[in-house]
Amino acid sequence: MLLLKSLKGEKIPRFPVWLMRQAGRYMPQYRELREKERDFLSFCKNVDLASKVSLLPVELLQVDAVIIFSDILVPLEPMGVKVEFLEGEGPRLEWDGSVKSLKKISFSQVEFVGEVIRRVKAQVKDVPVIGFSGAPFTLMSYMVEGRSSKDFKKTKLFMWTSEQYADLMKLLCENLLEYLLGQIRAGADLLQVFDSWAMHLSYEDFEEYVYTYLKPFFEELKKHTDKPVIYFFRGSGSFLRALENLPVDALSVDWTVDMVSAMKESSKAFQGNLDPALLYCDEESLQKKTLEFLRCIPRKTKYVFNLGHGLMPDMELSKVKLLVDTVKGYRLS
Repeated sequence: MLLLKSLKGEKIPRFPVWLMRQAGRYMPQYRELREKERDFLSFCKNVDLASKVSLLPVELLQVDAVIIFSDILVPLEPMGVKVEFLEGEGPRLEWDGSVKSLKKISFSQVEFVGEVIRRVKAQVKDVPVIGFSGAPFTLMSYMVEGRSSKDFKKTKLFMWTSEQYADLMKLLCENLLEYLLGQIRAGADLLQVFDSWAMHLSYEDFEEYVYTYLKPFFEELKKHTDKPVIYFFRGSGSFLRALENLPVDALSVDWTVDMVSAMKESSKAFQGNLDPALLYCDEESLQKKTLEFLRCIPRKTKYVFNLGHGLMPDMELSKVKLLVDTVKGYRLS
């Protein structure tokens, strides 16, 4: 499998490519399937539909990996958090605010995720299947804020002042470990952990309140699986100083990070980090900028092409296909 070879540093003829949110509303085929369920969470839990959606990018784009169709908030429900997705508003979360009332989870409580992995694996033979979760800090932020946030004021106050912060982070780490290893047992070939909101912290707070939990979390994960693990974070490239010692196989970064310089100095694999806004350009500009980007990559292995963040609903399927084809057409020899 090309992607797994690249992460290991083996010789490859071209860069592997997959895209975050590669199965989404920009696809007419996705929208048609989405209409068959009453809400987004029910859509994720419908094994038949989630399996079909997961496979759409392979069928329509010929990407080099399948990421299962689900949501990072899925493991919060069995913990005792009420999770809703309101049309046009995004997620809403509610819980009583007491960490003691939250539960340890078993993967059997979210077995639909495992079944999606098994069904997708049965359909693809030479394309790896990616399991995923949110990172502890990002899920903690959703719980404390109750929704997405612009300033994360509640999150920071909870982090700085609440005696419950450490207990909540430890419980999330324990539950996410169970959740990710369940996906490995179901057949996932590699894992990606999304830290979408750590970008709102200073470097000092990131080290004290995020990295302190991330390092032992990934160490424990690696004790139980030899599958590759990718850590995605948004924002400050200064975090790379701390992340160099994080026990993960690859770092996935957004377009604000100087990835090319980081690749020259790091032993880790990298994933990213083309600005997704380029997909709003005309086709000629999109191709030109993508090729310019690929020519800057300083080494031929241990790299996976991706965007710096996910595809947006108003993007055009034809341009996404052009992007994938452009990357696949760029040969390394």
